[in-house]
Amino acid sequence: MLEFEFRPVFHLVLHVIVPLVVARLFWPAHWKRAALWMLAAWAIDLDHLLADPIYAPGRCSIGFHPLHTWPAIAVYAGLAVPKKTRWFGIGLLIHIVLDGIDCLLM
Repeated sequence: MLEFEFRPVFHLVLHVIVPLVVARLFWPAHWKRAALWMLAAWAIDLDHLLADPIYAPGRCSIGFHPLHTWPAIAVYAGLAVPKKTRWFGIGLLIHIVLDGIDCLLM
């Protein structure tokens, strides 16, 4: 029988909902564009393709995958400062925070 695990599904849903809510709250006039840039930050999960297995439900991404390391996170914080890259940088930071919360819940 197939087991349903709530945590991983909830985690994925939050990766969509949180950027949408942040965009709507902070950039109401441009929320769609802001949300798309923040959702594009999901691209950092491409580093999961380097892992074996690609998906391991009990593995914490932070510190394991190359784009989820502290030096990378420092770059994301830097990207959140300039106006041109702010939405993407914030999206990356939201992604990392959500992954960090997921790690705590494991």
